[in-house]
Amino acid sequence: MGWVQQNAHGVNNVRDVTVIHGNYIIEATTVRRSRIYERYNLRPIFERYFKEDPEVVHFAAPMPMLTDESYVRNYYYDFENVWTDEQKRQRLHNWEFQLSEKEALWDAADAMRFGKDVFHQGSCVTNKGGMDWLKRMFASLGLRLHHVLFDTPKEADKPNNYHPWHIDVNLVPLRPGLAMYNPDWDPRTPELWELFKKNDWELIPAARPTYVHKNKVYLTGLYEGKSWISMNTFSIDPKTVCVEAHETAYCDQLSNLGFEVVPIPYEKVIPFGGALHCTTLDVYREGGCEDYFPKQVKGY
Repeated sequence: MGWVQQNAHGVNNVRDVTVIHGNYIIEATTVRRSRIYERYNLRPIFERYFKEDPEVVHFAAPMPMLTDESYVRNYYYDFENVWTDEQKRQRLHNWEFQLSEKEALWDAADAMRFGKDVFHQGSCVTNKGGMDWLKRMFASLGLRLHHVLFDTPKEADKPNNYHPWHIDVNLVPLRPGLAMYNPDWDPRTPELWELFKKNDWELIPAARPTYVHKNKVYLTGLYEGKSWISMNTFSIDPKTVCVEAHETAYCDQLSNLGFEVVPIPYEKVIPFGGALHCTTLDVYREGGCEDYFPKQVKGY
């Protein structure tokens, strides 16, 4: 491999490393050396599915090499010591983060599927080559892939936050015709807004998080204090949503929209890098693959 990794990421965030589409199980590349073998935690389960169901197809994206060439040299030094805020914002808008384009790289949790349409975030854990690989792969499965970039303004309690990370705190489908977006990290891809409007979807801003996380140990500082991990929910069906129990404003907002909210105390899990959506992986759903966006936007 040409590198040594002294530690490993936890294995609780199963949606980060696997995409499920119907009878297809697709393993992501992942982009961190500490996550390269995380996929193996689920292999015994997927092997059982493969043996028990003759229609299951299990495959993986090309396992990345993750040599030094896969990363931008001195990125974090320059980020902390050289670049101005304006330069950081410009890199954000140009989709230029710590990943190079040496190989196709992507995290599964950057994808959000709306029936036959998949919205995948260009982020610090999905590069342009990864997006291209995904577009070709999904096309072979009869799905349409749309990239989306999110703005990341400076938040009062989290300055210099210019690293978008996983779409499930930015854009969440709730039921056909209704989706929630993060008002601090709103979509800046105009074609996305056009696609939703063209197909009579309502995009509404999520209620701001209210719970203050106070953890002595946590995987990432993004989940300290008030955090948009509040949007990281799990939908059981178009009427029922599981929400972190302490996020009362979001629970109330969803209730007012007609959803049955299932409050689940999950704040002790969040320090390990994810919440209800991250730590679940729905491998079986009833119903077909619907086309929620029959009116497409040309070139998107």
